Amino acid sequence: MDQKNLVKQMIDFQKTSFDNSFNVMKMAQEHTEKMTDTFVEQANWLPEDGRKLITQWIGAYKKGRDDFKKVVDDNFKKVDEYLSTMDKTIK
Repeated sequence: MDQKNLVKQMIDFQKTSFDNSFNVMKMAQEHTEKMTDTFVEQANWLPEDGRKLITQWIGAYKKGRDDFKKVVDDNFKKVDEYLSTMDKTIK
């Protein structure tokens, strides 16, 4: 088997594995977010500043998660472009 194809298949497998794992983590985080929202709604003793803090925390967590996903996707794209460029150079 051609080594370039083998590397491409390995990278594709890693990307698929990452995407699946990331989606599972995202679903777990969204579930936790829903539970936290329910808790905050029912916690009458929690001051408004505390509610805002929790909302900001969830927003920061989502932004960090989405930024991380974007960086990983961009780097997988760069690897794919590199392999495509290598293929053109070899031919």
